[in-house]
Amino acid sequence: MTHDVLIIGGGLAGLCCGLELHKAGAGFLLLEACDSVGGRIRTDTVSGFQLDRGFQVFLTSYPEAKRTLDYEALQLRAFLPGALIRHGGRFHSIADPWRRPFAAARSVCSPIGSLADKLRVARLRSRVLQGTVEDRFREPETTTARALQDFGFSPSIIDRFFRPFLGGIFLDPQLQTSSRMFEFVFRMFSLGRACLPAGGMEAIPRQLAARLPPGSIRLAARATRVQAGSVTLESGEQLRARAVVVATDGKVATRLLGQATASGGQSVTCLYFSAPRPPIEQPILVLNGDREGPVNNLCVPTRVAASYGPGDASLVSTTVLGVTDDSDRLLSEVRRQMREWFGQEVMEWHHLRTYRIPYALPRLFPPALEPPRRPVRWQPGLYVCGDHRDNASIQGAMVSGRRAAEAVLDDL
Repeated sequence: MTHDVLIIGGGLAGLCCGLELHKAGAGFLLLEACDSVGGRIRTDTVSGFQLDRGFQVFLTSYPEAKRTLDYEALQLRAFLPGALIRHGGRFHSIADPWRRPFAAARSVCSPIGSLADKLRVARLRSRVLQGTVEDRFREPETTTARALQDFGFSPSIIDRFFRPFLGGIFLDPQLQTSSRMFEFVFRMFSLGRACLPAGGMEAIPRQLAARLPPGSIRLAARATRVQAGSVTLESGEQLRARAVVVATDGKVATRLLGQATASGGQSVTCLYFSAPRPPIEQPILVLNGDREGPVNNLCVPTRVAASYGPGDASLVSTTVLGVTDDSDRLLSEVRRQMREWFGQEVMEWHHLRTYRIPYALPRLFPPALEPPRRPVRWQPGLYVCGDHRDNASIQGAMVSGRRAAEAVLDDL
């Protein structure tokens, strides 16, 4: 049997590719190596808690997500706009002045940057909201660190706020990520809310998969060889198609295509704990503004969406940039840091699981986003999509999947 299209990978890019093909009436078979769709967006249930495989948030302002997803069905629960920043042995609040003006007024005198820095944030917001999303990717490209310095921000606000905040998004504590990505992300945070779906982050790919025709997804089907017109599975089975789309992360795509598709990846470790009481009461992100200890950022997902826990305990998520082989030592260091932040109550926290993710995001150091979008046509009959083709975000993955489908439909 020859299929119209074979899609390798059931992450957001592959699912969005399949959805566009389905809308156009094209037949396809999506091959996913794992036991469920989602790719790097997966959620496990452990002791009644929903554990996303690595801390992630969904931004409601992503244009492709607004075009494609049913937000109401996802039951999105929002973080408070702003952050708590640990600095000098205390927590300091920074609030979004457009959405929480009174809270923002109280934080004017905090040591997280000067008054001039806070005025520069307003000017930066005005700048990134100008024009279109595409305009943000046409700006001259430098590193995020250089862009912040050039904009006039002081070392204190860069180190105490931007470095842990953006470092946690890009998984890049040195902020070497492209300034184009920084402007895009700042625009998205300015226009929308950071949320968690009630059913965990995996609810997003599950919703996309539910819209695909019955029988169009085949699980536990790992591809080992790809060429125009055919895919060979780990079992030795060979499938044929008029077009093949490689919709995997950059690392797997490089292996399947035999040529680098991206310039490496960023790694992260996420440790989850069950706590009898929440260490913070607000549904807000906590940032490490001192750069001491392994934890870059923390949140309590059950304060954002109660459905993340069983109801009688709180879920604590801690994020460590990078990965280490010594998991026991890391757990000990994280507990020590959390005791410094929250006191002896941390001794009652029960470690649920640690996720080590060597490839969590494609690395986007300049000139990675020049051009902002890389071609999805690899060779005649062979296509590639994923966040490494656009940008390291849910938006980038979804757009790349649609672009690949459009290219296939144009060529069939």
